[in-house]
Formats: sequence, structure tokens, C-alpha cells
Amino acid sequence: MTLIVVFLSSILIFSVFSTGNSLSLNYYDKTCPHAESIITNAVKTATSKDKTVPAALLRLHFHDCFVRGCDASVLLYSKGNNKAEKDGPPNVSLHALYVIDNAKKELETWCPGVVSCADILALAARDAVALSGGPSWNVPKGRKDGRTSKASETVQLPAPTFTISQLQKTFSQRGLSTDDLVALSGGHTIGFSHCSSFQNRLHNFNATHDIDPMINPSFAASLRGVCPKNSKSKNAGTTMDPSSTTFDNTYYKLILQGKGLFSSDQALLSTPKSKELVLKFASSREAFTEAFVNSIIKMGSLTGGQEVRKDCRVVN
Repeated sequence: MTLIVVFLSSILIFSVFSTGNSLSLNYYDKTCPHAESIITNAVKTATSKDKTVPAALLRLHFHDCFVRGCDASVLLYSKGNNKAEKDGPPNVSLHALYVIDNAKKELETWCPGVVSCADILALAARDAVALSGGPSWNVPKGRKDGRTSKASETVQLPAPTFTISQLQKTFSQRGLSTDDLVALSGGHTIGFSHCSSFQNRLHNFNATHDIDPMINPSFAASLRGVCPKNSKSKNAGTTMDPSSTTFDNTYYKLILQGKGLFSSDQALLSTPKSKELVLKFASSREAFTEAFVNSIIKMGSLTGGQEVRKDCRVVN
């Protein structure tokens, strides 16, 4: 049975994000009462045709919130000399943006100019997790869409090569704790990664080791088969875990076996606190899903926009 978790977090105020808008669970009750069901239908329709959609939507929300707050700046087209976030190096593999466009088009028919693209992203991420067998939760709403999007700012996103200290710094700058870091990393339980995100662990790792010594040797061998040295294939890669369309706690069990795909996944064992959380989530799916919901609501409360776009790809 899908775990329903209701969590009301206070809106956190951080110097790196403006938080002029307070969020509420009933924000659209009077102005667009069918908003959530319209978004859910768009996600369900897309997922029925493409099983990679849920992971893509969850990643979109995360990549949006970590740059300028959750303001849908990740959806904007590049224009003129301005290269937008979605064309920044970490974002070129983002996909399923059309799902957000489809939901927005339908919403504009029913209640024009009311539902922000940033809220669509947050709600679509919730639906993506629930459709993958994970928890569902009540999403606080009322975000506004941003008017600025710069590819250069995508360097703020945590990289798959990050150490635990780099990860903790990136998260703490957004008011997110080590608990949030470990719980949100569990989003890697669904999806696919290209070789470029973990190739560093498989070939010429450092002066002493060709392969990252933290990686399980048989796992490394299988990955080297998928991602040979100097491979020119842009599409080669592997699923984040064997149950890549199911939102579960397999991710944490794999880390304990040395089978975390990214350096940043395996890095979660680097401190006593983060390792304790990995052990806790590996042993209890319920503990993981409860923590994940609390942390994604906290992350989703980083607001930064100014308007409600009519078209998610361009400012008004």
C-alpha cells in the first residue's frame, strides 16, 4: 500500500534564495481545484508510454531546486546570447520536459495564468515517485516561476564525482542537512546513468589504482564491459540499480556492497553519521520513504520566482 506521508515544514529562509512566497497545501483549492489531477494524468499518460519518465521528472525537480530555488528556471529556453540552465553540462541529458508542457497546456485551458510551472514540477515529481511504487505526500504549493536562467550556474549542482565534504557543503548552502543529503540521494533508486558520470572510477582512477578501490571488483568488471576505455558511444550506460523503475531502498543495500554507481553514492559511507543513515535506510524501506518525503518537501520549499508563466519555456 502506498505510504501517505503528510509533512508540514516551515518555509526555510536562506541567503542564497529569496523566499517571498509562503507555500500552502490548499493554494489552488479555489482558483484551480483540478490542478493536481490534471498534472497526475499527464504524468500517468507519459509513464504508460515510457517507463523512464518518472526518474526524469524527479531529476528535473531536483536540478531545478538546486539552482535559484524551485522556480522552473530549468525549463527555460536559451535566448540570444544567454545560454539557459537546461543547456548547461549537467543538464543536457535531462528529458521528459514535454510532460510538464502537456500538463501546463491543459491547466491553461481550465485555469489560465494560475498554476506555476515550478508547482507543476514539484507535483510531477511527487506523482513520479508514487507511480514507481514509492510514497505519496501532500505537496505545499504557491511557488512562482523565475525570469532568469543561466547555464553557468549549473556548476552549483552536486556532481557524481563529489566527496562527502563537497556534498555536505552544497546541501548546507541550501539549508539541507546530512540527513537530507542521504535521504535525497535515495532518488538514485530509479533511473539510468550515462558512462560519463562514473567512467572516472573505472579507468585511470588515480596514480595508485586503475579502478576505484571502493568499488566491488565484479561490479567494476561488468561496468567496464558497458563503458570501455575511450568509448565514443554517447548513449552507453547502465541503470542506477537493478530495480530501476521501482522506488525502493535497494540503492542503500548496493552501497553497502560496494555497488554504488557514482563516487558520490559510495561517499555516503565516508562519515559515521552518513554511514549510519545508509545502514538505517538499507534495513528499513519505511524509514527511508519517511525521511525522503520530509527532505523533498524541505528542498521543495526553496522558492525563488516572481511570476506565473503562461508557457513554461519562456518568460512572460
